[in-house]
Amino acid sequence: MENQSRFPQSGTRLVHIGRQPIFDSCGDIAGYELLFRGNTSAVEAGRRDAYATSQVLVNAFTEFGLDEVVGDRMCFINLTREFLTGELILPFGPENVVLEVLETVEVDDAVVAGVSNLVAAGYRIALDDFVWRSGHERLLPLASYVKLDLPSADEADLPDQLAFFRSFPGVQIVAEGLETVEHLALCDKYGIELRQGFVLSRPQVMTAACITPFKLRRLELLGALNSPDADIDYVVSIISSDPALTMRVLRASNSAAVGAIRRVSSIRQAVVMLGLAHIRRWAMLMVVDDVAEATEAQLTDALMRARLCQNLAPRFDVDPDAAFVAGLVTAVAELLGITASSLVNHLPLTADLTAALTRGTGSLGRMLRVVDAYEHGDLALMGVAPAGNDLTGAVMDAMRWSTQAVSAAHADEDRPRPRRRALAVS
Repeated sequence: MENQSRFPQSGTRLVHIGRQPIFDSCGDIAGYELLFRGNTSAVEAGRRDAYATSQVLVNAFTEFGLDEVVGDRMCFINLTREFLTGELILPFGPENVVLEVLETVEVDDAVVAGVSNLVAAGYRIALDDFVWRSGHERLLPLASYVKLDLPSADEADLPDQLAFFRSFPGVQIVAEGLETVEHLALCDKYGIELRQGFVLSRPQVMTAACITPFKLRRLELLGALNSPDADIDYVVSIISSDPALTMRVLRASNSAAVGAIRRVSSIRQAVVMLGLAHIRRWAMLMVVDDVAEATEAQLTDALMRARLCQNLAPRFDVDPDAAFVAGLVTAVAELLGITASSLVNHLPLTADLTAALTRGTGSLGRMLRVVDAYEHGDLALMGVAPAGNDLTGAVMDAMRWSTQAVSAAHADEDRPRPRRRALAVS
């Protein structure tokens, strides 16, 4: 989805993520560091707080998809204190992920305990911009990587420093900030395993268009997920009523970090596959991310199309839940200004759904053509609908349902909400 839409449609937004390669001694890409970027021209991160980290995580795992960003290579992600201590929970597993402890983090007992828990869970740790006598020495026994700002290092002390790092089993050195061929020569001289810097490659800013979800839906979802007797039907209904939440849940279920190998044809299947605890973590990050909503009219139109497809499903002998997803995917793709085929590449859909959305085949494909014909006023094509072409009842129900769903959301936004309960994450 990279750079597919430089100018987003109304009600959508562009999201960005920086990606800088890390090379091995042979010049091959060993991994990427993911960086917060507020726009396509940003050279520096601008901010490295919990908001920035949350945006990187949400964008990498649910807007782009980690496979597209880093493939099968290592993914280095900067973490702030909140994530290291467990105050904010990581919504992904340890596979192919390296967690960077920023040099600005004060390493106290809480951080050491939190990092110990992460390592015990299988995560690898990198110490970013390692500074001597800063307290980060306490984390060396837990680290897999030490990132050293080579241009700032005193070459006279370098051999002893590297020998000290390598005295810890399994630690690899990443020389960062490399800007000249002389810096590369130093890496070769001292056998530094990994290298990163402008002399090798500058950060690349990747961009994708996405629809922005209701803040209300995020808060409602958090409240439902934190209930002691969370109702999966209620959770599914909240996600289904917001196109952006639906896309994120479907993408998250396809994330390499989740390890999902099944294909899904409904939102319920994606929710069951991920599990309520996993979705709670994503909802938490979406609240931290906290962006503006799509317009009421656009959400209503998208939900109307999805509901209309669901209503027509029995006429085509297709699953109503699969029809709802098919209608929603095509509506969201139109909002983003991209093709449904492009969006399908990032979603874990069944073969029938994928074929319908990319090639228009099967009963689902026929149903989508009828809905397209209705929206464009092509009465001749509408005649391909089984049981006649009278769609009045299905259309009226879809209009009522989508209008009520969005109106209820806006009405509820004016009600006072117990914020502490909504934001609580267990």
